Amino acid sequence: MNPWYRSPQTWQAHGLIWEFTYSELTAKRTITAEGLTLDVPIVDTTKFPSPQAWLGAWAKKNTSRLQQPQEIEPELDFQQPGLWEGSSTQKDESSTSALQISVEVVETSELTPEEERDRQLLERQVERAFYLAGKALAQLRSRRLYRSSHKTFEEYCQDRFGYGRHAANRLIAGAAVVENLVPNGHQNQPEEMVTRGAQILPTSERQVRSLTSLDPSQQRSVWQQAVTEAGGQVPSGRIVKDIVQRIRERTKVPNPYRVGEVCQLIAQDNPDLRGKGGCWCIVEKVHSFGCTVTTWDGSYTVRLEHLKSLDYTDSECQGMKELCARLARLHSKDLEEAARSVLQSLGHLKRPYLTALSEKLLEVLETEYGKH
Repeated sequence: MNPWYRSPQTWQAHGLIWEFTYSELTAKRTITAEGLTLDVPIVDTTKFPSPQAWLGAWAKKNTSRLQQPQEIEPELDFQQPGLWEGSSTQKDESSTSALQISVEVVETSELTPEEERDRQLLERQVERAFYLAGKALAQLRSRRLYRSSHKTFEEYCQDRFGYGRHAANRLIAGAAVVENLVPNGHQNQPEEMVTRGAQILPTSERQVRSLTSLDPSQQRSVWQQAVTEAGGQVPSGRIVKDIVQRIRERTKVPNPYRVGEVCQLIAQDNPDLRGKGGCWCIVEKVHSFGCTVTTWDGSYTVRLEHLKSLDYTDSECQGMKELCARLARLHSKDLEEAARSVLQSLGHLKRPYLTALSEKLLEVLETEYGKH
C-alpha cells in the first residue's frame, strides 16, 4: 500500500514524536509534532516515497523551527533566614532585590457558556462530516448531477474530490447505515444527529463499514454491542468488525453476494489466491460462507472475507461478464508472454469498462489467436 494513503503513522525523529494523518474525504495530508503542524502539498506526495522522507527534506530547510529554546528556572535559596520563617518581617533592600518571584497567571480550564456552545457545534460538525458527504454523494449519483462535465460518476469523484469510486460508494453505504442507527425521534432530522447519553452514533465511515452487509435490525444490534464493548464510547472499526465476524461464525448470516456480481479478490491469508490480490471476478455460485468465482484465468471457491463488492450496476456487471468470457477464451490458447501480460493487466481493471486503447489491444489478440 502506498505510504501516503496509510493513516495514521507515528515515528520518532529530530527529538520529537511525529504523526502523519491522511483524510480520505478531503485528501488532506498533515504531519504533526508537539508545537508543529505541517500541511503536505499533494504535489509533494509524488516527489517523496513516504511521509518520513518528506519530513527529512523539510527538516533540512527548517532547522531553526526544530530547535527548542531551553527555559532557565530561577534558583531560590530556601535557607535564607526570615524569608519562610516568621522570625522577622523586615528585610533590607539587598535581600529583597536578590530574590524576585514572578507570578504566572494560568488560564482556567473551565469553558465559558459561549465556548461550551461553540465546542458542541464544532463536535456536531465533525460527527456529521462523513454522513453528510455520503448523503450528498448519493444525490449526485442518483440524479446524475455530474453529467454536464463527466461521463461517469467514477471520473467525476476522482476529478472533483480526489478519491475513487470505492471511497465514494463506501461513504454512501455508510450514510445509509447511520440513518438506520438514528433514534426514532430523529428519523426526520438526521442532520441534527449528535452523541447523546446512551445513544452513541458513528463518527467515521470505517466504524460502520462492516455493517453494510447486514440487514437493518442486525446493524442496530451489532452497533449496540460494539458501544458496550467500547465502554460506552464510540467504538472503533476493529471492534465492530470483530463482532460481525463472531456472529457469522455462530449464526448463518445471509451471504451478501449474488450470482453475476463483480467483486474484487482479497488475497490475504489465502495461499490459493497468491498473485490474485486486486483481481476482479464474477460470482458464479453463492454458498453459505463463500462463493465460487470466475476470473480471466480460472475458477476459485473463496470465503466471504476474501471478496469485496465493486458495487457495479447490473449493466456494468453484464459487460464485465462478457469481458471475462473473452479473456477466458484467449487464456485457453498458447499465448506469447506479451499477450499473456495484456490479459493479466485486463484482469486487474479498476473500472467497469475498457478504454479505446485496451479494446483495440484485445481485438488484436482475438484476431491473431482466432486464426489458430
